[in-house]
Amino acid sequence: SAEKYLERGRFKMIRANATGKVSEDTEQIQLMNWCRWKANQGGVWEMLDLLYHVPNGGRRGKAEASIFKAMGVKAGVPDLFLPVPMVLQSAEYAQNTHGLYIEMKAQGGRLQPSQREWLEKLRRMGYCCRVCFGCEEAERVLEDYLEGRWPADGNAWDKAGK
Repeated sequence: SAEKYLERGRFKMIRANATGKVSEDTEQIQLMNWCRWKANQGGVWEMLDLLYHVPNGGRRGKAEASIFKAMGVKAGVPDLFLPVPMVLQSAEYAQNTHGLYIEMKAQGGRLQPSQREWLEKLRRMGYCCRVCFGCEEAERVLEDYLEGRWPADGNAWDKAGK
């Protein structure tokens, strides 16, 4: 059973990957727990209830992989989508966007070529796209986005990571 960190809606959950680092899955689970906690604060944060995971990754048997491929699963699609259009403001200009895609990575993770391609295509279609290394970076990105701000880290909304 998970113990809540009440001040930020976090759960204590450590699931290390093969290198001993916290896994991407754990980072994303922690982010979704934070989103549920933050959405309960009301106002603009209620939109976090719309954030969802695109289950394209993971290991599957050949038969299941074949079925998923026939159903439209595509390699490289970002992990999370927030279907909330926004006008994002910076000191220099405003940017209209259709929604926010997030590709989650554990610390030290790297993008696959198919992930880079998807992020670039989505960006060209008017979506904000970010690669987030850990749940805390993703929390900041979501806060900036829903508050209509240019990212506080100074990077563009199309930051493609390493």
